[in-house]
Amino acid sequence: MRGIPDELLAIDRFGQFVSVGAVGAVFDLTTSSALTAGLGVSPEIAKLVGAEVAILVMFVVNERWTFADHGDEGVGAILRRLLKSNLVRSGGVAVQVGVVAGLTRLPIVLEAFGVDLWELATFPIAIGCSLLLNYVLESLFTWRVTAD
Repeated sequence: MRGIPDELLAIDRFGQFVSVGAVGAVFDLTTSSALTAGLGVSPEIAKLVGAEVAILVMFVVNERWTFADHGDEGVGAILRRLLKSNLVRSGGVAVQVGVVAGLTRLPIVLEAFGVDLWELATFPIAIGCSLLLNYVLESLFTWRVTAD
């Protein structure tokens, strides 16, 4: 059995996880934008729906690709992993909100064409912070990569 650090440092799996995250981001942004711009849903509600759509898409792809060799089989086991994944990802969303809130309060001014670029720059920083947290927690708790 490989140790926790070896499993978490599996470059191929981490690359897959990042790729799946990029797909999730596209689903999140597309859903949120369509709900807000197309249907007039409030941005806050649209963001929550977009995030959940992304979480579901990422779960399916991670289940079948990134962590295909991990976790018990069967509907019950998959539903338990889905619930765990939602809980883990909720923590990631909370981290993103906290990072954005903290960074946007810093006295940094980075403006171009009347746009506060610093506010926009906090989004990928926040995603990066939650990406690492999500990877570790999904690996250890959702798919239990060290249990095999």
